[in-house]
Amino acid sequence: MNMDDKAARFAAPDGKRDWIPRNIDLRDTWFPVAYSADVGNRPLRRIVHAQDVYLWRELGRVRAAEFRPDLLESRRAGATAFTGGSCYYRVHERYGYVWVWYGNPDNAHADLIPLIPFLPADGAGIPRYTQRSVRFDAASPLSVENLIDLTHADFLHANTIGDGQSESDVVEFSSTSETLTRTRIVTRKSVAPVMRWIGGVRAQYQDLRAVLHVHLRNNLCISYPSFTPGYAIPNVQPFVPVGKHRSRVDQTNYTVHAPAPFRWLMPRISYVIQPQDNSVLRPQNARYFDPGKRRDLSSRFDAPGNRYRVLMTRLAERQRAGDFGYGADADPALDISAVLGMRP
Repeated sequence: MNMDDKAARFAAPDGKRDWIPRNIDLRDTWFPVAYSADVGNRPLRRIVHAQDVYLWRELGRVRAAEFRPDLLESRRAGATAFTGGSCYYRVHERYGYVWVWYGNPDNAHADLIPLIPFLPADGAGIPRYTQRSVRFDAASPLSVENLIDLTHADFLHANTIGDGQSESDVVEFSSTSETLTRTRIVTRKSVAPVMRWIGGVRAQYQDLRAVLHVHLRNNLCISYPSFTPGYAIPNVQPFVPVGKHRSRVDQTNYTVHAPAPFRWLMPRISYVIQPQDNSVLRPQNARYFDPGKRRDLSSRFDAPGNRYRVLMTRLAERQRAGDFGYGADADPALDISAVLGMRP
């Protein structure tokens, strides 16, 4: 299937302007498809929007192709426009991930890889205990929208990261044509159970500043929640679309600056939170397949999520019109340290 066929199949919203996350297929972007540490001499298979990606190393250098290395010569005639007919994807290693370009290979530039300020660019020294892979039974945009949601964590993950009890709770958000940033500031919040039982925080209340920075094209979510008293839990969640019904997240919880045993155990929370999120996402994703019913509703508390829908729809419409460029307000490599509120 060539890129034009895929655009017609996935990006068009069934002739309607309703939000249908399973149809969003944005191109000319980098996807972090695997941890660098997982790629060796034997081919490793990944999938991006139903497109096969095989990864392996030759003399230490990472390669990415549409077919297994032993089949490249015999399958070369079937190479798509995603590799310019060469079978080989543009590929780059950074932040402990292998990034593969999804789109026109002539437009691939390393400076379009989003900057992740708390991870070493060369990936050196990132402990394996910070890396955990999970999967969701939903389209990637739906998973991202769930993460943007202001209230889901307070009732869905209350047993791990705390309930919604607080003295004040303020939410702000801003956006560009390619990103959305949501900031939540909570004062005198009930101490998160993981902070109390694993992190050793003995206070009754905590203040929380949680920033979520979303890169729209590749569903990359950079999160920086900071608890006082307590610790910052910088993390990256790349929702790589496997297809209309599935996304894969090779998550990095970079807890290296927290004390033991919190820094070792906190990344494992992914295995607790994923089933909780998936219990909501799986049935929600299925409801978008019934054209005879109104798909969903929203309230005034959903402003960041509604903005996300608008931005994603605009970007999809622009790409359907043939414009795959990045706007003047969009610089994926922009340093967002101050936006995240990173501590020196």
